[in-house]
Amino acid sequence: MEAALVTVEVHLANGLPQFTIVGLPEAEVKESKDRVRAALQNCQFEFPARRITVNLAPADLPKESGRFDLPIALGILAASGQIPADKLNEYEFAGELALTGELRPIRGALAMTYRAANSGRAFVLPEANAAEAALVEDAVVYPARSLLQVAAHLAGREAIARFIPQVESAAPNYPDMKEVKGQAASKRALEIAAAGSHSVLMSGPPGTGKSMLAARFPGILPAMTQEEALESAAMQSLGGAFELSRWKTRPYRSPHHTASAVALVGGGSNPRPGEISVAMHGVLFLDELPEFDRSVLEVLREPLESGRITISRAARRADFKAQFQLVAAMNPCPCGYLGHYNGKCRCTPDQVARYRGKISGPLLDRIDIQIEVPAVPQEDLMRQSDSEDSASIQQRVEAARQRQLARQGKPNAQLSVTEIDAHCTPDASGEALLRQAITKLNLSARAYHRILKVARSIADLAASKDIQTVHIAEAVQYRRMDKAN
Repeated sequence: MEAALVTVEVHLANGLPQFTIVGLPEAEVKESKDRVRAALQNCQFEFPARRITVNLAPADLPKESGRFDLPIALGILAASGQIPADKLNEYEFAGELALTGELRPIRGALAMTYRAANSGRAFVLPEANAAEAALVEDAVVYPARSLLQVAAHLAGREAIARFIPQVESAAPNYPDMKEVKGQAASKRALEIAAAGSHSVLMSGPPGTGKSMLAARFPGILPAMTQEEALESAAMQSLGGAFELSRWKTRPYRSPHHTASAVALVGGGSNPRPGEISVAMHGVLFLDELPEFDRSVLEVLREPLESGRITISRAARRADFKAQFQLVAAMNPCPCGYLGHYNGKCRCTPDQVARYRGKISGPLLDRIDIQIEVPAVPQEDLMRQSDSEDSASIQQRVEAARQRQLARQGKPNAQLSVTEIDAHCTPDASGEALLRQAITKLNLSARAYHRILKVARSIADLAASKDIQTVHIAEAVQYRRMDKAN
């Protein structure tokens, strides 16, 4: 996005020949100058033997990579009178130059095109990025193979044909929930989570299907809208992870437990989005949650609440959206077999407490649904699977989500306190049950509000206008870790 906001200013002055670029990181200046000089000369353009100063404005905007090579080269050609300067204002340009003048693909093309389309200008960029950039509706994209082709287009000698997008409408191919045998209660909890965009923590022994359930969770989420697909693809494009074949497919990110805090939330000297932003409108799955470093997990607390992350450095600051659904999994104890029907767990209560204590109370408090995933009996494993498929579950989830959007314009998980009071008021008996739960489980104000939001999602799945006692009772059952603690 930032590249489309950058203005390239070129000034030619008399004096000793000198080529200066202002605004790029020092480590990239020499490489960019060498590429631009070689590309101009190899394309048989005249490289001015004068004092050349290139300024990338505004100065406080982070700039990186070779995406500015093409606009710098065009600026030099326009300043020296080799191409018409008046045509430059009609376009946005981006592209890395090879020494021969060929254009190489760049990172973040979709995000930059989104901003270029909003400015009303057409976008000229490398041919390899054209299909990605054309996903933006109403964007005018001109794919170019080389600097020579762009110069000929601007001079009116040989026009570049506008790229016509051809996006395949094939449905996303997710793993099917039908493949998970048993675990009806866990599937019910995930259906509620999908309906209201709630975060989930699954606890259970090894081999009970926690990872299988998480991998199939994107398949029961509502279909992506055009706006969601664009926001998600733009974040993936900035992170260099976008694939055209996965257009309108909800991202599923599963970082290893050795991941750093920067890998999760983003950062670096030139801040880039982390896993929580690349998982935009998708799923972030954290397996073996207690094995993550505690300081790494704590960085998730603010994004879970706000849906965005602000990365501040000494010289710059970057804001990234981070509207993701957290799905986490953990074992109930260090050996993993606490509560297993084989009875082979020998962990002491202190060992179990220390293991669970690796997850802080404030983080646990922000997870809406906490469920136990028990071991599947052998007879269930041996049976032919007759579980419900993902498509059937998704239909109910889609209907519940539409009720939420019609009522409040957002999923239940994103409701503010004022909106909770307006849309999540239970009946008298449900309120009494909730008060009893608060007292017995010693719930925080945040947990109280999250129970109400989950109950609202349960009611929406049942097509109930009001939150009833049975909805509150089921929502309270999804605070298992509060009960355990």
